[in-house]
Amino acid sequence: MVIPQKEGWSMIIDIDMHWLPENLFSDKKLLRQLLEIVPRAYGEYASVTTIPGTDKMQIIIEKPKGYVNLNYTELDVSPSKRLEDMKEAGVDKAILRITCWQEWLTLDLCKKFNDLLAAYINEHADKFLGLAVVPPWGNEESLEEMDRCIKDLGFSGIQCVARYGTLYLDEEEFRPFFKKVNQLGVPLVVHHTPLPVEYNSIYKYTNLRRQYGRCMVQMISLSRILFSGLLDDFPNLVLIFTMLGGGFFAYTKMLAGERSKTWEEIERFDPAAEKVRKYLDKNIYFELTAPTIWSKHQLECAVKELGADHILFGSGYPVRREWLLKGVEYIRSLDVSEKEKEQILGENAISLFKIKV
Repeated sequence: MVIPQKEGWSMIIDIDMHWLPENLFSDKKLLRQLLEIVPRAYGEYASVTTIPGTDKMQIIIEKPKGYVNLNYTELDVSPSKRLEDMKEAGVDKAILRITCWQEWLTLDLCKKFNDLLAAYINEHADKFLGLAVVPPWGNEESLEEMDRCIKDLGFSGIQCVARYGTLYLDEEEFRPFFKKVNQLGVPLVVHHTPLPVEYNSIYKYTNLRRQYGRCMVQMISLSRILFSGLLDDFPNLVLIFTMLGGGFFAYTKMLAGERSKTWEEIERFDPAAEKVRKYLDKNIYFELTAPTIWSKHQLECAVKELGADHILFGSGYPVRREWLLKGVEYIRSLDVSEKEKEQILGENAISLFKIKV
């Protein structure tokens, strides 16, 4: 069933669609390159196998060995299937990003993937926009690639992940990268990695590893940025955190609460909370990532705590087709105003990514 566009509604935009080239599994050289950059010496393992019960191939990434964190299949790179599912879901446009390997891609591979993504978008210019990927270490060549992607290839923003190895984004190593994003004036989408830096207490259990681990890394990464002074140095940054920032709506008052209204002998908490509230208002936005993994009450709470004008629709497709196919309908069913639904489903994305309608 195709979900009909509701009369008077704005364009519906999915800002979190994974993308890998259609020839990923047939181009043996490219596949080998991607497998080889996964840092086995640091506990990451990548392999190619078949999907049980089929002859279709899949890439599996494990951390630690024996515990699957990511798997991407031949079925996931089908361009025709993506367009069919978008039509059925009632999604007008999607913003595509490289999946799985952002943490490890070399500059040469980033350039190759950026070119391939740009070519794919050009074939479907009415349906897709793209996010550029570069190594975030701020060397001259990477900064030039960011310029090329935005100014020449026409990408709508930049992507990164919440941590690189053992380093979260507030570390000094990433300042040149953030300075460039700040200058370009485009959104930076901060995607979750499967696990936070410290993960030994959660990896044994699948849902802790594959779901809660992603929330942990987003919550840690976002919170460190808020208290680091990064947004004082680069006040034009627009950061969009996936997975609702790891469920950040549950912690807004705790982390950015007001001072005590009674006399206290000592102040035990960071007095920067007022600044943090300003950053949340000006610089920080949240993407749903898989709407139906949240209860309706949780999403309604997120709207109240974060503001509908700071939340964007994203499906995480093709990890689960349900997240796309049921996502729009799920947002429409929330007990929030029609205006707030429109903001989440498209208006915020149109504004932040400067999408022509």
